[in-house]
Amino acid sequence: MVDRKPTGGEAAAKAVMYVALIVLTVLIVIPVAWVFMASIKQNSEFYGNPWALPQGVHIQNFVDAWTKARMGDYFMTSIIVTAVALAILLVVALPAAYVLSRYKFIGSKALNTGFMAGLFINVNYIVVPIFLMFVTADKFLKEVFGAGFFLNNPFVVSLVLASTTLPFTIYLLSGYFATLPKDYEEAAYVDGAGYFTTMVRIIMPMAKPSIVTVILFNFLSYWNEYIISMTMLSEPDGARTLPVGLLNLMKAQNAKAEYGQMYAGLVMVMVPTLILYICVQKKLTQGMTLGGLKG
Repeated sequence: MVDRKPTGGEAAAKAVMYVALIVLTVLIVIPVAWVFMASIKQNSEFYGNPWALPQGVHIQNFVDAWTKARMGDYFMTSIIVTAVALAILLVVALPAAYVLSRYKFIGSKALNTGFMAGLFINVNYIVVPIFLMFVTADKFLKEVFGAGFFLNNPFVVSLVLASTTLPFTIYLLSGYFATLPKDYEEAAYVDGAGYFTTMVRIIMPMAKPSIVTVILFNFLSYWNEYIISMTMLSEPDGARTLPVGLLNLMKAQNAKAEYGQMYAGLVMVMVPTLILYICVQKKLTQGMTLGGLKG
């Protein structure tokens, strides 16, 4: 078999594609690298050439951001909110997606339609109604029990985050579950396995790439979420997530602009997402491609 040489048009198109990829990579890498570089600069260095290399490694920026700006507390709150939201999401979405994609029953079509309709609801448009609903509920609870529950509660924030991402997650998982052959389930039923055992021990391991993709996408969404956290966690000295806590960096030391602390806080927000992406990169690629190869 003789290899066909690319034509002039194909070579030009490939060259344009490579140039576009290089430009896109530069546009992404340079800002990220600049944030890491700025996080170890002293504050006085920002008033000179902002593109100059740091004169040394000023680790004190991270110490001040962690303690003075309470980024340590905000970091732990973000971990709790993200972990609880992911747990709630997976516990609800995995069985729901499996049942809706593999079985037909009375009301299944209506449920599928309802979840698909949820894809078109932008969470930014419903934050205020949710907040007003929680304000009313807390007012009632304070009158009856003397204490509220729904506002300034990281668990409630996790519940809201999981609920808002449930339609997309079920849609993504259902599409993958529907491509899996039913022969595996039938073989499990013959061996005496029940529905729950089949789902947990047969189907979910096969859908691991898709599940990893869902976890990564939603982790990024929860970790970087700002509007819901800012609205629901409004108490000044209470629990707040990292994105909301970054605002406090500008108030450090009597509202003086501490740029080193601010960029150190940005690094704290970025590092967990970068580490997670590096760890699950291969599984993420499988989850985004396998669904299109089956069928």
